[in-house]
Amino acid sequence: MALAIFDLDETLIHGDCPSLWSKQMNRLGWVDSEFLKKDAELMDAYGRGHLKMEDYMAFSLEPIAGRTPEEIEHLVEPWVEEFIEPIIFSDACKKIAEHRKAGDRILIISASGTHLVKPIAERLGVDEILGIDLEIRNGVYTGNTVGTLTYREGKITRLLEWLDQEEENLEGAYFYSDSRNDLPLLSKVDHPNVVNPDPVLREHAEKAEWPIHQWA
Repeated sequence: MALAIFDLDETLIHGDCPSLWSKQMNRLGWVDSEFLKKDAELMDAYGRGHLKMEDYMAFSLEPIAGRTPEEIEHLVEPWVEEFIEPIIFSDACKKIAEHRKAGDRILIISASGTHLVKPIAERLGVDEILGIDLEIRNGVYTGNTVGTLTYREGKITRLLEWLDQEEENLEGAYFYSDSRNDLPLLSKVDHPNVVNPDPVLREHAEKAEWPIHQWA
């Protein structure tokens, strides 16, 4: 049995769940068009590897500050059904099923907040996740994050902590990702796999002779 690790955005789903959630917050009347414009600018910076994740999280979590986890969960669940389920890659579902049949342990590790990652993972039939944890104080979200962000090298830090807690290891592990930002973790596993890769990741994968998947 090995560990099969999957990135989420643009790997398992055809989109970025934080930006899609920002559009949902716009539909709810929580944010305006200027917020969506700023969100798009920040996500473009992410795609080019120039984003400070701390800046994006501070920005994107501001609209849910003061709201309870129960309120957000109540709104996220139908959003996942309506907007996320249709963009799940069928090939991703097949690959998860393939690893599950082989007896591998499935883990999703994402640079998105756990308030989004967890319900999406559940829809994919995956119980174990690592994402960016949100601070809760006096029963409401503060708009801040907690601990190491699961971004770039932070994914390795959080994964190693999780492995220690679970008495697991990376021997024979797989990792699937689309992004140059995941090169640190891709370089650490025995079986790096790239999915619909960005240009920088594709070039690296071709030179390293990593498997390249085009999922639809």
